[in-house]
Amino acid sequence: MLSHSTKIRVRYGETDQMGYLYYGNYAQYYEVGRADLMRSIGFTYQQLEANHQIMMPVVYMENRFVRPALYDEEITVVTTLRKLPDQFITFHMELKNEAGKLVNGGRVKLCFVDARTKKRMQAPEVLTTVLSPYFKNENS
Repeated sequence: MLSHSTKIRVRYGETDQMGYLYYGNYAQYYEVGRADLMRSIGFTYQQLEANHQIMMPVVYMENRFVRPALYDEEITVVTTLRKLPDQFITFHMELKNEAGKLVNGGRVKLCFVDARTKKRMQAPEVLTTVLSPYFKNENS
């Protein structure tokens, strides 16, 4: 398993008139968490596209709202990979407020697409090789 945390402060322009993080902005927080987790293992989406011709479109997203994230509150985005990617890579998300309480949780599933052929593919070896050590003892 691999987990990574990122902190984001809720900006005024991201809130509704109640001072709550607008529900449509949670997907952007999820994206920040995913990109930062990938960066933490030495990858960026840009490198995967430019150097390996691999795109990763979102095919599924779900989330549940537990309590509001408030204007000017620092939110911790915890992103976790629970299994080694195969045809898909699924990021499990938890957003926690400054008190450490769960604000929102969900998951985002992406597939791998060859940028040249536009066809879906298995997780690229360049990625699974880097991720494998995090899952070494998972199936023992």
